[in-house]
Amino acid sequence: MAADFAAVVLAGGRARRLGGVDKILLPIGGRSLLDRTLDAAADAEPVIAVGPPRATARAVEWTSEDPPGGGPLAGVHAGLLKVPASISLVAVLAGDHPHLTPATISRLLEALRAEPEVPGAVLVDADGERQWLVGMWRIPALHKAMPAAVRNRSIRSCFAPLDPLPVPATDAEVSDVDTPDDLRRARNPHLPKA
Repeated sequence: MAADFAAVVLAGGRARRLGGVDKILLPIGGRSLLDRTLDAAADAEPVIAVGPPRATARAVEWTSEDPPGGGPLAGVHAGLLKVPASISLVAVLAGDHPHLTPATISRLLEALRAEPEVPGAVLVDADGERQWLVGMWRIPALHKAMPAAVRNRSIRSCFAPLDPLPVPATDAEVSDVDTPDDLRRARNPHLPKA
């Protein structure tokens, strides 16, 4: 069966808090952060990765925001431009969430399909915080909400007014890797939070 949703995976950023390393290539359990995210989006077709091209275990289409370095919203915008018009749903994912799985994406997709009038569904953590870069969206709603100038604009400013469905996440699903402590916890989930 052909996939009925695409994925836009944000794979840029400077990782300043990790000393500027190319963090999405850092290994967790023998797979890079990026490949782990691509594994979670296994049912998506196409998968658009936004950032400098790197080697991946799965074939993806690479693109970049114009000009590069414009931030996550600019990345989402660039990725959406590569999704075929025949596809109406897109998973929007940051490439640094090591514990996403295909089941995570399926839960988001099922939640969105159950509410046909809702523009999107995003994971929410135990505190009710929406995880703007782990969601499933109706592409027309994102295009309509996208501001004319996307460079250095916040994701929240664009996505929050859409009021997406909250989908409860496990602690692991919402964890990302921004700091050395995050990386240690991702590699050993039993470590306590700092």
